[in-house]
Amino acid sequence: MEQQIRFCTASDGVRIAYATVGEGYPLVKAANWLNHLEFDWQSPIWGHLMRGLAENHQLVRYDERGTGLSDRQVEDTSFERWVSDLGAVVDAAGLDRFALLGISQGGPVAIAYATQNPERVSHLILYGTYARFPGIPKTPEEVEAARALMILMRQGWGQDNPAFRHIFTSEFLPDGTAEQMRWFADVERKSASPEMAVKIMTEFARIDVTEITRRISTPTLILHCRDDQACPFSAGRELAALVPGARFVPMEGSNHLFLEDDPAREVFLREVNLFLTEVATHAPAQPASSGLVTILFTDMEGSTALTQRLGDAGAQELLRTHNAIVREALKAHGGSQIKHTGDGIM
Repeated sequence: MEQQIRFCTASDGVRIAYATVGEGYPLVKAANWLNHLEFDWQSPIWGHLMRGLAENHQLVRYDERGTGLSDRQVEDTSFERWVSDLGAVVDAAGLDRFALLGISQGGPVAIAYATQNPERVSHLILYGTYARFPGIPKTPEEVEAARALMILMRQGWGQDNPAFRHIFTSEFLPDGTAEQMRWFADVERKSASPEMAVKIMTEFARIDVTEITRRISTPTLILHCRDDQACPFSAGRELAALVPGARFVPMEGSNHLFLEDDPAREVFLREVNLFLTEVATHAPAQPASSGLVTILFTDMEGSTALTQRLGDAGAQELLRTHNAIVREALKAHGGSQIKHTGDGIM
């Protein structure tokens, strides 16, 4: 199984790296903290899970702006940009309807996208995540501890220092082996600079999708480990209570990023595959028309020349405008999108 890595351009010109692998109904994983498309695929931390998901689906994932193979030097790392980048990736991949997976920080991003684009998200899967970031310091002592952590990150990020590494592995991989912990330190070095890691983590404190979570209309599966050290089980319970009709699956384990031999891994893959097959993967069928039926094809003429003239960012923005106009017209007249060709719609 070999992944294919490509690039797309966000609306502000930042290049986002994304990868596709596997065959079947598309499953898109929203980016989260500490990702690197190439390195994760080989690592004992992420690789086994990504391969498991790609066995039955076309898996699409991407590196968050400022990390991995995406552009590293970026100014805007806001939550709103994270949601926008997800949209840029699925547009570039030509996906009209897909299942969406949000893990950890990627959960609120997936929630925001699903509420903004319910016609495109057939299933929503959330693991080890929250509606409101649970790590916001509340007492003076917690504020001081958070500041100290940021200082440690700037000074020790990605270093082969057991004392520093233990701060993160004790939360993310408390049951990890020495080799797995070394890989975790490597992914720190390879995924982001110390400054970018701090910048992204600082944005976490702004995350609060509580209100929009109540408006989710997509069938939703929520999974959470009971003894998760990085994201408390209570955050998962609260999230499940907010989502109308959500199915909640508690799992045994304490690793936030479960390992290949974790019982939670098999439970996760089984529940996800069952959920994706139980719920219909296509939009509800429209009543058959008794009169005239119109089939519409659109195409952005001279798209190659447009890209050369406007640049990648300008061409991507024009394509997004085109797609939005067509989809609004379809919605207004009871139509449905059958196929997306990259620069056109049927």
